[in-house]
Amino acid sequence: MDELYLTYMGRGGGKISQSEFWACPEVESYLTGVDYFDHPRESRIKLRQLYPRLDLPVPEKDSPIPRPKLGGGVSSDREAHVVRWGDGTTGTFQHGEAFFGCPEDVFRFSPLEHADFTGWGHVIANYDYSGEDALYNEFRGRYPAEWGDEAPESSAAGAGFYNTMFMWPLLTFGWELFLECCLDDRFERIMDEFAELNRRVFRAISRLPVNFVHCHDDIVTTRGPVCSPRWMHKYIFPRYEEFWGILKAAGKEVIFMADGCIDAYADDVFACGARGVVSEPYTNYKRLAARYKDCVLAGEGDNRVLNRNDPAEIRKMVEGMVETGRMSKGYIMSVGNHLPWNLNPEGVKRYLDLTDELGYR
Repeated sequence: MDELYLTYMGRGGGKISQSEFWACPEVESYLTGVDYFDHPRESRIKLRQLYPRLDLPVPEKDSPIPRPKLGGGVSSDREAHVVRWGDGTTGTFQHGEAFFGCPEDVFRFSPLEHADFTGWGHVIANYDYSGEDALYNEFRGRYPAEWGDEAPESSAAGAGFYNTMFMWPLLTFGWELFLECCLDDRFERIMDEFAELNRRVFRAISRLPVNFVHCHDDIVTTRGPVCSPRWMHKYIFPRYEEFWGILKAAGKEVIFMADGCIDAYADDVFACGARGVVSEPYTNYKRLAARYKDCVLAGEGDNRVLNRNDPAEIRKMVEGMVETGRMSKGYIMSVGNHLPWNLNPEGVKRYLDLTDELGYR
């Protein structure tokens, strides 16, 4: 039986599961002794041998990869600036600003009338939302045909959706216009239309051969909530409950993901039907592990600790993660603020070696 499946179901075994947001080619080269950019496949195969728990995918080809320029692209426009990420660069921070110039532009917009978002890369999930069947066909091609309508039994097969609800206005209009418009009564119609697009999405996902659905929405920052509880309980949480109800009726479990500190809204997320949360180290994971029996939790590790490369500090962090893992059989060891390209390689190695040594219930 798939160990990750057992963990997702709150039945993890003696060895605590581990999953990392891996985006550090230079660290990989340090660990394997094989230059990742010269031999990406060879390097990854060796890394999997060294740290099989990470279960990282292996590139199909071993052709050299161009080395990205340090710091990524540079632009005089702060919003158009990109930075280094993994073996490439990030997207820009330009979202709706290029399409919407003022609040009146926002209030004139109809998500339903413009349901084909295929040319709108800034919304991330840029699909054609005109109909449920088209969305189903878009998603279904990602899974083996021989699976039919059901995922392999007791497998961690999953789907994911980036714009669960909150991300729609944030990405479509950009931060400034979103925050300027979101309290206006006219915004209600826009959110209702985004919700209709997502009904099609979650009905389509409910038909996929998966057991888990990872739903992403950055409803918080590192300091906590963006919008008030009153706003969230009007526009966001009722939709979570509805959409996740569609998935649960089809036998699928929901795992929620949000960057930042999810403490203020974690109880709402669980009340809406999530099995657990993936967040960042600013979140109080032990409180959640104590409150929700064997819930899924990931993201407690902190890359700032790895970068300082203090052996005692890294050990203390891993010991704290193991303690949380013993509180919840759904716990997954993970660095929540990711493993980017510019981390201290020695610190990452200490962390991985310690999770191998200590990561047991």
